Amino acid sequence: MPPLNVEGGAMMIRKQDLQRIDDYVWAIPTSFHPEMNVPVWIFADEQLLEDALGDLSLTQGVNVACLPGLVGHVAIMPDVHQGYGMPIGGVMAAKVPEGIISPGAVGYDINCGVRVLASSIEYQTAIPYLNDLASTLYRNCPSGVGKGGSLLLSVEEFERVCRQGARWALAQGYATKEDLERTEEFGCLEGADPTQASQRAKQRGKGQLGTLGAGNHFLEVDVVEEVLDSEAATVMGLQKGCLAVQIHCGSRGFGHQICTDYVHDFQWAVINYGIKLRDRELVCAPFDSPEGQAYLAAMKAAANYAFANRQALAYHARRSFQEVFGTQAGAEPLRQVYDIAHNMAKIENHQIEGEELTVCVHRKGATRAFGPGFAGLPAEYRPLGQPVLVPGSMGTESWILLGTIANEELSFGSSCHGAGRVMSRRQAKRTIRGDRLREKLEQQGINVHAGSMPGLAEEAPQAYKNVSRVVETVSQAGIAHKVARLRPIAVVKG
Repeated sequence: MPPLNVEGGAMMIRKQDLQRIDDYVWAIPTSFHPEMNVPVWIFADEQLLEDALGDLSLTQGVNVACLPGLVGHVAIMPDVHQGYGMPIGGVMAAKVPEGIISPGAVGYDINCGVRVLASSIEYQTAIPYLNDLASTLYRNCPSGVGKGGSLLLSVEEFERVCRQGARWALAQGYATKEDLERTEEFGCLEGADPTQASQRAKQRGKGQLGTLGAGNHFLEVDVVEEVLDSEAATVMGLQKGCLAVQIHCGSRGFGHQICTDYVHDFQWAVINYGIKLRDRELVCAPFDSPEGQAYLAAMKAAANYAFANRQALAYHARRSFQEVFGTQAGAEPLRQVYDIAHNMAKIENHQIEGEELTVCVHRKGATRAFGPGFAGLPAEYRPLGQPVLVPGSMGTESWILLGTIANEELSFGSSCHGAGRVMSRRQAKRTIRGDRLREKLEQQGINVHAGSMPGLAEEAPQAYKNVSRVVETVSQAGIAHKVARLRPIAVVKG
């Protein structure tokens, strides 16, 4: 075992500690540290690997690999950056029921995810209406820290949202059957139990349904600028030169409080069950323990809330398009492409070293990316594979991909979820002025509506990696293949 490079109390990973598997896959073997139970695989080109080595992302990956009950390997996506306990862009699989479940390895914004809607409205036709469209979307889709929504829920109705997810939205007239078919898990995780969430969590979430929030959450109008797989794009409803909409948000204060509560409670669980941790932020409980099952049920409630939240925002987006474009040619309702989560723990079956195992896959800042034939897809997508939605940083391109069969063995059917930060929010606010950024974006033809200039600065393009480089890496590694590239023309942020 090589000597450990320790700096400031943290175990530092160096390039020479890695084994190169191929041009886009690197490994930290279990021989690197005696407590590692599985290796760590990093998907990156040379530049993205240097970015990952610039913070504690890979150190966090090694800490995750020391958790009990893990199988296969810890997968690190090319958009990785340092997070709470587990790096954002990390994937791990714990054997069920012998393994563990960890709230920190899911994240605070449970079922933060992305939804893409497609239209047949041509960009050239829409140009005179874009400012009005951005203003209408900003008015109809509440955004900002603590911002309340227009959907007022009783306690009973809130619990129905938590149990039914997008099915609740369908019953209320906010969704179509196709929306649910084109949503991960068809918009509802079975076994959700809001009684496992604290009163504080419910209070925070009850008034926020149908809201974007702040931070990196956004609603964006794009133009489909390039189509690389015309057959798949046609099935998805993506037309070159036409408008599309992206919605990026999650479970708001409800999910955040659930994570906060269980991270606190699990500090005792690791003591009671004798679980050894390299990082207290990775607190966990045995999957089949009362504590583990309570968190799973609460997490599912937050996930269902998030599905309903994005569905309500899709309803508001459709309403906004109708207000602006009316009955013009090509202005039929926005059609859903897909809705996918990137902060979730899911019970799945995977082939691992030649054996089919039931595992709890934690994806934190990583999205599911199953290949063709997956039964959980609508019939029209089954021959293609699952859509993978990769938003860029504000002002840069975004991508629509499809998962591959080969990805099953690479990363438990997982992919990147975005560009990935290279600059902290604090650093971005120190070095970038929001008003100047907005001016620059508008000079590039991007209409920006934001409630906070410091918040806008946090999400500046230069605070993120090159999303096309990230996408090229997952494509070359065999994780997913490209379908279409989107260019932003209007952005709504808190």
